Amino acid sequence: MSYQSILFDLDGTLLNTLEDIAESSNFALRHLGFPEHSLESYKYLIGDGLEALVRDVLPEDRCDAAMRGECAALIRKEYGQRWDRKTRPYEGVAELLDAVTAREIPMAILSNKPDDLAKLCVARLLPRWQFAAVIGARPSVPKKPDPAGTLEIAKHLRGDTAEIVYLGDTGTDMKTATAVGMFPVGALWGFRAADELTAAGAEVLISKPLELLDVFDA
Repeated sequence: MSYQSILFDLDGTLLNTLEDIAESSNFALRHLGFPEHSLESYKYLIGDGLEALVRDVLPEDRCDAAMRGECAALIRKEYGQRWDRKTRPYEGVAELLDAVTAREIPMAILSNKPDDLAKLCVARLLPRWQFAAVIGARPSVPKKPDPAGTLEIAKHLRGDTAEIVYLGDTGTDMKTATAVGMFPVGALWGFRAADELTAAGAEVLISKPLELLDVFDA
């Protein structure tokens, strides 16, 4: 298969956002008087959007709609103030994006992070590279793995979904890719382990960003 473009996940794939999200969430939990979670546990709490994060970090017996709304507002406010304190591109990401740009391969980003924050992260931390689209979670569009956002991205990339390589670090990403016929590649430097990625449909697993080019050279 000749692949023509790349769709990237953001958190855990291009940017290591783990600590800033974890500390923002734990700030909210402390404010509400609930137990905090370890940094390691957040690798499995992040990836499906803010609403899912809130549902998973709150105690089960205090997870009513009002509490979820209050917790989400606290996390979002704190994260909006601290999102770039520790967040940085992963090692090798800049080299990958340079190589992809040099090959004139179109690329885009699809994230379950709120749309405004996704765009802010990319504008501030990945400013050197041009993306055909950067799309995050919006109230009007179902989150990944629903195919709606992925199909929207495909229009920006102007190619058949079968010609798009999807790089992500979670089972949600792999399911998102396979749902629309994109080629799913699992990033092992992110938040989840190889077994989750493989079980969710990853065709290839890579341990360093530049290894993604092998998919295009095969």
